[in-house]
Amino acid sequence: MQTILSFIVAILILVSLHELGHYSVARLCGVKVKRFSVGFGKPFYTKKRGDTEWCLAPVPLGGYVKMLDTREGDVAEADLPYAFDRQHPAKRIAIVAAGPLTNLILAVLLYGTVFSFGITEIRPYVGTVEQGSIAAQAGFQAGDKIRAVNGKSIDDWNAALTEMVLNLEAGAVTVAVETAEGSETVRTIEAAGTEAAGKIAKNNGGIGLWAFKITPKIAFVQENSAAERAGLKAGDTLLAADGKAISDWQQWAELFRNSPGKKLDITYNRGGETFKTALRPDSFEFSDGLLVGRAGLAPEHDQAWDKKVRRHYVPTIGEAFKMGWDKTAKYVVLTVKFIGKLITGNASAAHLSGPLTIADVAGKSASLGILSYLEFLAVVSISLGVLNLLPIPVLDGGHLVYYTAEWIRGKPLSERVQAVGLRIGMAVMLLMMLVAFFNDINRLFG
Repeated sequence: MQTILSFIVAILILVSLHELGHYSVARLCGVKVKRFSVGFGKPFYTKKRGDTEWCLAPVPLGGYVKMLDTREGDVAEADLPYAFDRQHPAKRIAIVAAGPLTNLILAVLLYGTVFSFGITEIRPYVGTVEQGSIAAQAGFQAGDKIRAVNGKSIDDWNAALTEMVLNLEAGAVTVAVETAEGSETVRTIEAAGTEAAGKIAKNNGGIGLWAFKITPKIAFVQENSAAERAGLKAGDTLLAADGKAISDWQQWAELFRNSPGKKLDITYNRGGETFKTALRPDSFEFSDGLLVGRAGLAPEHDQAWDKKVRRHYVPTIGEAFKMGWDKTAKYVVLTVKFIGKLITGNASAAHLSGPLTIADVAGKSASLGILSYLEFLAVVSISLGVLNLLPIPVLDGGHLVYYTAEWIRGKPLSERVQAVGLRIGMAVMLLMMLVAFFNDINRLFG
C-alpha cells in the first residue's frame, strides 16, 4: 500500500506541476485554457473558475491541459485571438517548453530543500571489493582512492560508480586510482558484452565495489534465523569455522551461502571471551533451482574507516540551493549522455526503467523518510523534464521542433510531414515503453 500511494503521489505532484507550467505560461501569453485535469478518464469532480474547468479524474497516472485550438473544433470568431494555434511561434514555444522547465526547476528546489537539512558526502575510497566481481577482476583493492574515470575527475563515490556502470557497454573503462600505499595506478574494467555486465544493467546492480569496510563483528541477528538458534548475538565477533580462522566477512558470507543445511562449528568472541557453537545455515532455493544457505546475520561497519570516507555538514540556505542547481545540471547532462549512448549502442537498453521500477523505488524511498522521498521526486522530475524535451513529435520536444521550423520558414510544416512525424514518434515511444516494461518485469520478478 505504501508503494502504491508513494507512486501515485509522485505522479500527481510531478505531472500536475508539469501541466501547471504549461497552463501558467499559456495564460500569460493570452491563450484561453478550457480544461486543467489532474488524472485521466471521466472527471468525478469539476469546478469552473473563469474560462477554465478544473477537474479531478479517476486514473491518477497523469494529467493534461486543454487549450482553445481551431484544429480541435469550431472556435467563435471573438475567441480566435485566444486560440493556441493562432499564436506566434515564439509564444507556442514558450508554452510548450514551460512544462519540462517546470520539472527541472522543481528538481532544483527539491534538492535545495533536502541539502539544507544536511549533506553526507562519501569520498571515493574503496572499502570492500566483492570476490569474483567485475571490480575484483579489474584489480581493485581495498584502500584504493578513485581519482578519475575515463579521464573525468572524480570527487564523489556515487559519481564514480555511475561513470563506471554507464560506460561498461562502451568498451574498456579506465579508472585512475591512488593505492593504499600512495602510488598512482590505473584499473581497467573490460566487461563490454559480457554476461556479468548484462546482469548489472538488468538488475540495477553494482560492479562489486563498496565504499565501506565490513568486519566479522555481528551488527544484527535476524529473528528465527539459523544464527539466532545457534545463540549468536549482535556484538559477537566471528573468529573461525570448523577450526579454520576467518577474518574476512566476505569469506564468512561465502561459507554460509555454500553450506545449506550443513553443520558448521563456529568459534566467536563475546565480551573478550571465546565461545563455540554449532550453526546450520537454512536452505533457500531460487526459482532456477540454485540452493544456497542463509545464516541470518548482518556485519558491522569498520567505524574508523567510516570516519575517513564519510563527511557530514549543514550548508547555508544559499549554498544548499546552489548545490541543488549544480546537482540538477549534472543529472541533466548525465541523462542526455546516457540517451546518446543508448542511441549509439554504447549503453544497454536494460538500464531503462518503467512504472513498476519507479513505484518500487518510490515505496523504498518513502520508507526511509521524507528527505529520501523528496530526493527521489527530484530524480524523477529531472527524468520527466529531459524526456519531454527529446525531439520526438508526440513529446513537448517534438512540438518545439515543429514550431521552431515554422518560425524559421515563416509557415508551418505540411500536415503530411507532421502526420508522418507523429506516427514515427508514437512508434518510438511505444517501443521504449515496451522495453521499459519488460525490464521492470525482468528486474522485479525475474
